[in-house]
Amino acid sequence: MFTKAMIIPTGDELAAGIVLDTDAPEIMKNLLAINGSAEVVRIAPVIDKEEAIVNKIKESAANGYDLIVLIGGSGGGHRFSTTLGKDYTHSSLDMILSDKQEGALYGKNGHMWSKLVIGKLGDTLVFNVPGPYEEATATIKAFKDSYKKDSHNLEEINKSMLEALKAKYGA
Repeated sequence: MFTKAMIIPTGDELAAGIVLDTDAPEIMKNLLAINGSAEVVRIAPVIDKEEAIVNKIKESAANGYDLIVLIGGSGGGHRFSTTLGKDYTHSSLDMILSDKQEGALYGKNGHMWSKLVIGKLGDTLVFNVPGPYEEATATIKAFKDSYKKDSHNLEEINKSMLEALKAKYGA
């Protein structure tokens, strides 16, 4: 059971104040439904650069956060079209997590692709949720339900989150 959770919104559009982070309150609500006495902190948005994301994850884990949720950056649209924004959360997670589970969906809701990753950085559980509100809400609720059943079964947690995303995503 986690006792300190960090919520890290990602994306240049959030960092610049162009888009408002509406996901963090919903994520916080679901994390507190798991452990009402946990410390849950949301920090200022991090730009969409692998180095910035990796550094913030490592810093949070080093500061004793045993659960880290990253918001946004699950897409890969820039890999398919130069007109789409860059998303690096999932590739940042791939770089630093051990004992990880991941899955990707291809959809028709405006995203061309979405990847969810969950794994461990030392003793810290780290995962991402998509940025769009309904998708973030669906995946964090799936996380909550799966985590309550078995907090160590990363494969089942990831599978549950992917199924919830698929239901919203239109894949």
